[in-house]
This record gives sequence, C-alpha cells and structure tokens, in this order.
Amino acid sequence: MEKKTNTWKLKEIILVAMTCIVFGVVYLAAVYLASFIASALTPFGLSPLGNELVFGVWFMAATLSGYILQKPSAAIVSEVIASVIEVLLGNWFGPMVIVAGIIQGAGAEIVFAANKYRKFDGMVMYFASAGACVTSFLWSFVRSGYGKFSIPFLVMLFVIRLISSLVFSGFICKMTGDGLARMGLLKGYELGRSHE
Repeated sequence: MEKKTNTWKLKEIILVAMTCIVFGVVYLAAVYLASFIASALTPFGLSPLGNELVFGVWFMAATLSGYILQKPSAAIVSEVIASVIEVLLGNWFGPMVIVAGIIQGAGAEIVFAANKYRKFDGMVMYFASAGACVTSFLWSFVRSGYGKFSIPFLVMLFVIRLISSLVFSGFICKMTGDGLARMGLLKGYELGRSHE
C-alpha cells in the first residue's frame, strides 16, 4: 500500500485543475439559476431564498477535491481556483466571489483538518459541507446585510442553506467520488486506493 504524503503530485494538480474548471462553469450557472429563482420569489417577499436553495452547489469543488485527494489544502485551494474561474467566466459579483471562495473553502478545510485528513466517510463529508455552510453564512451576515432580517427569517435562511449544502456538497459529492472510484477512474488517488 502506498504511503500517504502531503506532497502534491502532478496528476493531483491536474485533477484539481480539471475539477475547478468544471465547477467554475457550474458555479456560474448556479448564479443565474439563483437569480431566476429569486426573481420568481420576489412577489412573495422571499427573494433571498433564491440563493439559499442552491447555495450548497458553491461548496462542491471544496468537498469533492478534499474527498478525492484527502490531503491538506485540497479543499480550500480547489474552492478558490473554482471561484477565480467563475469570476473570469463573467460572474457579475466580481472579485468578492474569490473572497467568498476562501471563506467557503476554509469551512470545509477546517473539518478535514480536525479529522487530521485520516477519516473520510459520509459523516465527515456532511460535516465539511456544514462547515462551509457556517462560514459562508457568517460572511453573508457581514457582506450581504443579513443582520437586517428577523431572527425567524434568519433561521429559515440558514436551515435552507444547510439542507442545500448537505445535499449538493455532502451527499452528491460523496456519491460522485465513490462512483468515480468504483469505475476505476481514481486509481492512484487516495479515494481510489480506499476502494481497491
């Protein structure tokens, strides 16, 4: 069995690059989807829910890369690069998206680090997703003026974002990683080795 190291190999860098390109596109598409949902909910006074329903999509690069590589910085590096690509593709929020990427990636990274990059099961993936949810929600509170909302509305926003996070960056990313590993596409990566 190959010894686990913290050094990044070329194939791991390439995997992260490809993952980030894919998610950069997905992230931008989610921006348009969230905008559409928010517009549809505006007549009901619920436009902030537009973002919350899809927010978990914006953590997927962090959790999937972290799950596949299982080494320090994979989650935060992937999230930041995907955010940069999203900005370069035309996200109208500009460079602040990169700051959000750092904060979101850090939320997932903290959970992986707390487990010393040794335990990568469904529960850890859900906690990593929740970590990204919490840090991103704190950022929304500061950056997007969430402090103006009532406590019950804030709780509703958080619960919806948390569910979105658990579904997209937790469940879907774990299933995607496991599926790729079972198909033999992750041989030579830590997740692939754990499925051998």
